[in-house]
Amino acid sequence: MDQERRGQWLRGVLDLCVLAALHRHESYGYELAQSLQAAGLGPIKGGTLYPVLLRLQRTGLVDARWRAGTSGPARKYYRLTESGARRLRQATSDWRSFATGVDTILPEVTTS
Repeated sequence: MDQERRGQWLRGVLDLCVLAALHRHESYGYELAQSLQAAGLGPIKGGTLYPVLLRLQRTGLVDARWRAGTSGPARKYYRLTESGARRLRQATSDWRSFATGVDTILPEVTTS
């Protein structure tokens, strides 16, 4: 995949993907980046992820708290707030509607 296009798409959906990942369970930054990569989004650098987490925290969609680590330094864990869960439900509906429109416009392409 073209990396520039991937980056553009990712900027448009990263907030939604982070909210969805946190809906499953609370997580710290590195673990969250790993789960997003495992889901197929590719590598997410800290310089991209942490500003998103901070913005979501400032808008009340995500809550964060520090926890002592069992081996190593404390980690900042993020979790979805009730407001974040409401936003996730609405954004998921919006995304599905948008993606359906895109799928309708794109021609069927077969790979050879």
